[in-house]
Amino acid sequence: MTSRRAAQILVDQLKIHGVDMAFGVPGESYLALLDALHDANSIRLIVCRQEGGAAMMADAYGKLTGQPGLCLVTRGPGATNATAGIHVAMQDSTPMIVLIGQVARDARGREALQELDYKQFLGGMVKYVEEIADPRRIPEYVSRAFHVATGGRPGPVALALPEDMLEEMADVADAEPYSRIEPHPSSRQLEALAAILATAERPMLLLGGSQWDAAAVRQIETFAERFALPVCTGFRRQDRFDNRHACFAGDLGIAANPRLAARVRDADVLIAVGGRLGEATTAGYSLVVVPHPRQTLVHVHPDPGELGRVYQPALAINASPRTFAPMAVVLQPARKPHWAAETEAAHRDYLAFVEPSKLPGALQLGPIVRWLDGHLPADAIWCNGAGNFAGWVHRHHQYRAFGTQLAPASGSMGYGFPAAVAARLVHPERPVVCFCGDGDFLMTGQELATAVRYRLPIVALIVNNGMYGTIRMHQETHFPGRTYGTDLVNPDFAALARAYGAHGESVERTDDFAAAFTRAATAGKPAVLDLKVDPEAITTRSTIADLRAAAKTTH
Repeated sequence: MTSRRAAQILVDQLKIHGVDMAFGVPGESYLALLDALHDANSIRLIVCRQEGGAAMMADAYGKLTGQPGLCLVTRGPGATNATAGIHVAMQDSTPMIVLIGQVARDARGREALQELDYKQFLGGMVKYVEEIADPRRIPEYVSRAFHVATGGRPGPVALALPEDMLEEMADVADAEPYSRIEPHPSSRQLEALAAILATAERPMLLLGGSQWDAAAVRQIETFAERFALPVCTGFRRQDRFDNRHACFAGDLGIAANPRLAARVRDADVLIAVGGRLGEATTAGYSLVVVPHPRQTLVHVHPDPGELGRVYQPALAINASPRTFAPMAVVLQPARKPHWAAETEAAHRDYLAFVEPSKLPGALQLGPIVRWLDGHLPADAIWCNGAGNFAGWVHRHHQYRAFGTQLAPASGSMGYGFPAAVAARLVHPERPVVCFCGDGDFLMTGQELATAVRYRLPIVALIVNNGMYGTIRMHQETHFPGRTYGTDLVNPDFAALARAYGAHGESVERTDDFAAAFTRAATAGKPAVLDLKVDPEAITTRSTIADLRAAAKTTH
């Protein structure tokens, strides 16, 4: 061992654990760490414009790679800004490590400048939080952070770094690279699953959560084919199964296909793999009743703490999708699945639901999404934030490959554009398209400067209807005609993009979109298309007038 500065010890640990990229906003509380990163050629620092965007980029990195995304923020306001992305990682089960600058140790407890107690502040938002007071324990804490972030149900971990600690010299041995710990299903559990399927009448396979990879998706597809299972995916987890597969029945997101919702509600066996069965996926816990479901529930999840937490499964299997899929794929049906015709009908219903409805306005989002679906390659990465605009993507786009959907299951606005930045950095060879709402984009739109700085040819489509559309929808449903606080006054988004140094255009008609997108996609730099949408087109199948009329008949 040789004496090293604590910040250097920390950077050495990051290298050991395979970190190749970090997202952050610089701060004086971790200057020593920035200095140590100066010579760390294997770690690329992506300098962002706001910590919330940096944390969302780290989340997207974790979703795409399966490795913890690294976020660097300064104390106080830096950490509080980052919580927007940290919360996404927690609810989406994404591995993330957040390194937070902290006041000097001799100032702790005095409410020094920007001081926060991170154990108290982040305790309910992360899997593990610690403040490193002794530089000799850096290898220990960093190793633990990687193991906790990736183990069980993945999620965010935070380490606070007192600024004076980072300057200290210490003699300490490095840790070994972390190893992912994943539980496996037992042969007895697989036999029990086969026995349940042998007596099933109306089974359904529901896929969600994290800890998937392309191999697991292919194996689950084979498992579904062998048993002729109808397959649906959880909220914003549509890339867990090829949407063009004959077994695919659709996604259980917000405003799901009513026919799919009925099939899930009426299933006698529900096999849920990877997901928590959260509020959005279960339509407010109505499709799967708490605590004892109507369906015979087989719940496969990597964290034993989630099994039985909300629902009492008939069969609980503590396994990740990556370990369950290769064992499930070898199962053989005891008899010819007599529900095969119903699976075919479910897929036909899904295909019918994909087709766009005619809505008010010269620009129709449904046909635009379908055009993109036919012109982008299967490995293109689709990103979106939160808002009614995302409904057109989720309904009309067919995800064909794993790792092509970056969307916040937490429902966080502002996620899409930072995620697109991370996507293009991780996969520079793949097209990246981002759907944003007008309110959604301006939550994190300053990261357009980051995209320009790193010359990332992202195409962002801003659905511009001059309102917070989701809230307007709820107002019209519950208080028809009494809207308040949801109107927006927007900038000229195309001009704004050009001011940043990006390509910018406005599109007002469906027929003009294809040419505008082609120009944007070949501009060789970030691009923004401002899509002028009629405010009446509030959802994929309803207008404001429809909602208001329906509400008045029920009030």
